[in-house]
Amino acid sequence: MAMAMESLLAIFRALGDPSRLRILLLVRGLDLAVGEIARVLQQSQPRVSRHLRILAEAGLVERVKEGAWVFVRLGPAAVTTPVLAAIDALAADDPGASDRDRLAVVRAERRAAVQSWFNDHAAEWEQERALYSREAGVEAAIVAALGGPEARLGDLIDVGTGTGRMIELLGGQAGTALGLDRSPEMLRIARNRLEAAGLARARVQVGDMYALPLPTAAADTIVLHQVLHFADDPAAVLSEAARVLRPGGRLLVVDLMPHDRDVLREERRHMRLGFADAAVLGWLDAAGCTGQVARQLPAEAPGQLGVTLWLGEKRP
Repeated sequence: MAMAMESLLAIFRALGDPSRLRILLLVRGLDLAVGEIARVLQQSQPRVSRHLRILAEAGLVERVKEGAWVFVRLGPAAVTTPVLAAIDALAADDPGASDRDRLAVVRAERRAAVQSWFNDHAAEWEQERALYSREAGVEAAIVAALGGPEARLGDLIDVGTGTGRMIELLGGQAGTALGLDRSPEMLRIARNRLEAAGLARARVQVGDMYALPLPTAAADTIVLHQVLHFADDPAAVLSEAARVLRPGGRLLVVDLMPHDRDVLREERRHMRLGFADAAVLGWLDAAGCTGQVARQLPAEAPGQLGVTLWLGEKRP
């Protein structure tokens, strides 16, 4: 009883500060870097860190270190769900609306910086992929994960198509193939590549991975190859991809294993330093897909990064 009382008091003490309440509401929907929270609250990172320590001790948030960055997410549902329900019931309006508006501006600036980097480095994209496990082995694993070279992929969507290599690789097995990317320069290279490959049923167009320009249940197969580590909200990307899948459709995510090369954040605009299996499988499950680890490809040489393939199937 004493422990239960102390836990309850810790929660109320933690939420007794306006800044801490604002932080809880900010991380309600997505993981945030500490720097993003500091910018939205217009407070120093040390001050925000002190607030986070108190919230974490009360079980309201969890902090996950990833290289030099720390990401913040909601604590266990057993604690946070009733707390958030009480806030919703007692608040006369939405107390987190203005902070979410400021967060949207912060994230738009970051996404614009990423897109600018892609436009400036489109011609170097094949070298970017060479940083990881041997590309030929990764591509063979992709084909195998989707059923082999004779498998029919139906309507195929490649999200974040870049220079169009996944469409070139898989387009011959698809009824239709569409590559989506926000970078006009990347799409220019991709169009030339697909024309040279003679893929008449393949095309590319501008598309945002957070808001795909497609109706619900429009695709049989969706691929995200080395895309998710550029996302500031990976769960939202997978949820949007799953929206576009037909029941029984497959979502293949190919990305980096967890690593500590923090320099890639600045040099190549990586938002996340790889992904643990539990994280990706959890996001797939939340998006309505039954997920599995299809293949793991550890680094083959010093300086390379390992790659994992996760495959999700859309539930009815």
